[in-house]
Amino acid sequence: MDDAVAVVLAAGMGTRMKSDLPKVLVPVLGRPMIEYVLDALATAGIGRTIVVVGYRAEDVQKLLVGRRGIEFALQTERLGTGHAVKMVQPLLVGHSGLVAIVAGDSPMIQAASVKALLDHFQRRQPACLLGTLHKPDPQGLGRIVRDAHGDFLGIVEDKDATDDQRLLTEVNMSTYVFSGPELLHALDHLKNDNRQKEFYLTDCPGILKAEGKLVEALPVLQPCEALSINTIDELAQVEAEMRRLGYHNDQ
Repeated sequence: MDDAVAVVLAAGMGTRMKSDLPKVLVPVLGRPMIEYVLDALATAGIGRTIVVVGYRAEDVQKLLVGRRGIEFALQTERLGTGHAVKMVQPLLVGHSGLVAIVAGDSPMIQAASVKALLDHFQRRQPACLLGTLHKPDPQGLGRIVRDAHGDFLGIVEDKDATDDQRLLTEVNMSTYVFSGPELLHALDHLKNDNRQKEFYLTDCPGILKAEGKLVEALPVLQPCEALSINTIDELAQVEAEMRRLGYHNDQ
């Protein structure tokens, strides 16, 4: 994967974790949660990773600076996930390969899932590929909408979904692979005309789809990858699942 770059979103605070640590430094089974994410990306064959830092950026950088292939981009204002990726744009100028984007607070990301997405992307060469999964109880998550042929149409957020769309079980898990040039193009066209005045990365696949470019969703993520960490209770749930899986997994 010489032409692969990963972007890890790691700028957030740990407020709901009742910690003053940056969220991605909160320990999970004794290790900062972002280390599991970086291990998975490296095992999947990605040699260059850009970590978007923000809150207490120097602490995250201090932890990770010794890791091979790590670079940093600084998000000084938290204006949404799309804004976070915009901070990476100067580091991606001229990059013609793929760009994988993942959340730094998802320590159960699996190297095998990332590799499956990268392999599919290499075969199909879409503008954007979303990693998805089927979740029996998808409440609160964005649904993947497909047409009668099974092709990707878009993402509809839970609060905006119709009754029929809420019955859909395939969900967006904020795991993406973009063509580098197409990502930069979509970011340039990203708007913040919403109530929060934020830039949402979830709008990028729709921008590319509306231009007639190939956007696909691949439900290869494993059930454990639906577990992210936003609260103390979710941290306990993830640690229990890791113990059940006997962590070490394929990372």
